Amino acid sequence: MAELFLELFSEEIPSGMQARAADDLGSLLTKALDGLNPRDLRTFFGARRIAAVLNIDAEIPARRVSERGPREGAPEKALEGFTRKHGVTPADLTLENGFWVLNKSLDPVSAESRVAEVVPDLLWKFPWPKSMRWGAGSNFTWVRPLRRIACLLDGHVVPFALVRDGDDAHGLKASNLSEGHRFLAPGAFEILSASQWQDELETRSVIVDMDSRRDMVRTGVARLAEQHGITVVQDDGLVDEVCGLVEYPLPLLGKIDAAFMDLPAEVMQVSMRINQRYFALRNPDGKAAPYFAFIGNLPFKDGGKLTTAGNERVLRARFADARHFWDLDRKTKLADRVPALAAVTFHAKLGTQAERAERISKLAGTVAQAMGLDGAQIAQAERAGLLAKADLTTGMVGEFPELQGVMGGYYAAHDGEDEAVSRAVAEHYLPRGQSDDTAKAPVSIAVALADRLDLLAGFFAIGELPSGSGDPYALRRAALGVIRTIRDNGLRLNLTALFAQAANGRAEGELAKLPDFMAERLRVQLRSEGERHDVLAAILTHGLDGDLVRLLARTSALSDMIQTEDGRNLLAAAKRAANILRIEDKKDGPHTGAPNPALYTQDEERALATGLDQAVPTIETALKDERFTDAMQAIAALRPTLDRFFEAVTVNAPEAEVRANRLKLLSRFRQTTALIADFGQIEG
Repeated sequence: MAELFLELFSEEIPSGMQARAADDLGSLLTKALDGLNPRDLRTFFGARRIAAVLNIDAEIPARRVSERGPREGAPEKALEGFTRKHGVTPADLTLENGFWVLNKSLDPVSAESRVAEVVPDLLWKFPWPKSMRWGAGSNFTWVRPLRRIACLLDGHVVPFALVRDGDDAHGLKASNLSEGHRFLAPGAFEILSASQWQDELETRSVIVDMDSRRDMVRTGVARLAEQHGITVVQDDGLVDEVCGLVEYPLPLLGKIDAAFMDLPAEVMQVSMRINQRYFALRNPDGKAAPYFAFIGNLPFKDGGKLTTAGNERVLRARFADARHFWDLDRKTKLADRVPALAAVTFHAKLGTQAERAERISKLAGTVAQAMGLDGAQIAQAERAGLLAKADLTTGMVGEFPELQGVMGGYYAAHDGEDEAVSRAVAEHYLPRGQSDDTAKAPVSIAVALADRLDLLAGFFAIGELPSGSGDPYALRRAALGVIRTIRDNGLRLNLTALFAQAANGRAEGELAKLPDFMAERLRVQLRSEGERHDVLAAILTHGLDGDLVRLLARTSALSDMIQTEDGRNLLAAAKRAANILRIEDKKDGPHTGAPNPALYTQDEERALATGLDQAVPTIETALKDERFTDAMQAIAALRPTLDRFFEAVTVNAPEAEVRANRLKLLSRFRQTTALIADFGQIEG
C-alpha cells in the first residue's frame, strides 16, 4: 500500500466552485487508478488549492486479458482494423465460440508509472464549469492560473509534466513544493507526506480542512455575539462562501449606527450578506442587533480595530443606499404601483405582471372560498393577490431581488392595508426553499397557493415543462410549495378543480400532464422524507386524487397495513395471483366476468368467493367514508382464506371449465385489491 498525495495550487478559486472541484478530483483519480485498488480517499479545498489523498496498491500485477474481436466470417477490413488497433497480426488471434479473440499477457505496472501516465491527461481535461487561459503559448486551461502541482507517492515525487504536442503548459510539472498564506507565510516549503503538509500549512496560517474552517467561523462569531448577549442569524450558505474566501478565518465584530436601526431587519441582513458577506445578529427578542460580524483572512496587530472601522464605514454607505430606497419607495402607495406592472413582462406568452396580478387576485379569492374562509377574508385574499407583485416596481426590490414580497408586506402595512393583507403579501412566496416554513395565516395561504397554481397552469398551458435537470421557471419548486402548503396546513382542497380554475378555460399545451407532474413531485417529497413512495405510486395508478390530505391518509393506512404479518402475506398473495393471471391471460385470456359458483369443487374456492362477497362492499363503503384503516383491515382479513386457497387449490386444473372459473375467481380477487391500490407497484 502506498499513499498518493496530489495538490493543485493556483490563484484564488471562486468559492462556489471549490467543493465540486475537490469531489471531481477525487472521483476522477479513483476512476483513473482503478487497477491500483484506490481507497481511503480524502479531499481538501480552499481559496488557492484543491487536493486529494488516497491509498493505492504498489503495482498492478501481471495479468492476462482477452479482447474479443470480429465474428468469424466478418469482412476482412474488420479484422484488419482490430489487429491494427492492437498492434498484432491475425496469427496472434485465436478462434473462440465463433469470434476472433486476442489473448495477451500484460506486465506488472508500478503505481508510480500509472500515476504519471494518467494525471496529466486528467488535469488537461478537468471539468471546471468555467476555465481560463493565461500567459502566452499554451492552450492549457484552469479555473485560475495554476502555479504548482505537488504529487507524491509515499513521500517521493512522481515525475511527470503537463507538456504535450509541443504545448509546454506553462512549464507545469510535478514537485514536492507548496505554499502557505499569501501574506503571512509567502514562499515555498517542502512536502514530505499528506499529514505533514496539513500540519505545515497550519503553521503557515492556512487551515486547509473545510470543516475546521467552518468550525472556526461558527464558533468564533457565536463567541463574539455571546459577549454582547446576542445571537447569530443562521446562514450556512454564507458560512461556506466565506470559508472559501479565506485561508485563516478570523471573526470580528462591528457596530451599526443607531441611525439605521429603524430599517427593516431583512433589508439590513440582505444588504450585509449580498454586498459585504457580513453576518447579521439578533437581540434576544428577535429584533436586529446593532452589530454585524465579518471574517478576516489573517490576524491583525491592532486586534482588527482599523479593519473593523473600515468595514463599519463601508456598511454606513451601504445602509445609506438602502435608506434612500426605503424612504423613496414609501412615497408611492403600493396599490398605486399596480398599474406600473403593465410595463413589466411576465412572459411573452403569458402577458404582463399586471395581467398576472389580476389572475392571482381572482384565483386567491377562489382558493379562499374553497378553504371555507368568510367574506371578509375572501376580499382580503383578492386584495393581497392584486398587490402581491407590486413591489417589483420598487427601488429596494430592484436593488435586492431577494426581498420580493418582504418589502411589499412592509409597504402595504405602511399604507394602512389590513394586517392580513400586508402579511399575505409578505408571505406569499413561502416556502422559498426546502428549509423554509410554509404560510400559516389563512389569507396568506390562499395567496401563496394562488401564485403557484397560476404559475403551474400558465407554463403547462404554453408547453414550457421542466426537462431533465432544466427547470428555468422553477415549476418543480412551485409544485412542492403547493404540496407542502396543503400538507402543513391540512387543507381539504380539490387540487384538480383549482387547477381547472387556474387554467381559466384553456385546454391547450400540456395541461393534461399537470396532475401526473404533481403526483411525481409528491412521490419525490415522500422519498426525501423516507416514506413509502412506492405505496403512493400504487394508489396513484387510479390517477391523482385532488384532495392530497385524503390521498396521503390512504397511503399511510396502506403502508401501515403491509407492514403487518397479514399485510405482507396478502401482498405476496396478490402478486402471486397477478403473475398467474398474466401468464394465463396470454394463453387464452382475459379471464374476466363473474365466476360460476356451480363450478366450485373445493371448499377453499367457496370460502374465497364468500370472503370477497363480504369484503367488497365493506371496502367500498369504508373508502367512501374515508375510513381507510377499516378498508385496509377488510382486505387484510382475506389473508388466511387466501393462504388456504393457494395451499389446497390447483388453479390450472386439468378440466378446462374448472380452470377458467378459478382464473375468474383470481381475477375477482385482483379487482378487489385494485379497489385499494395496484399491489404490483409495491416493493417487497
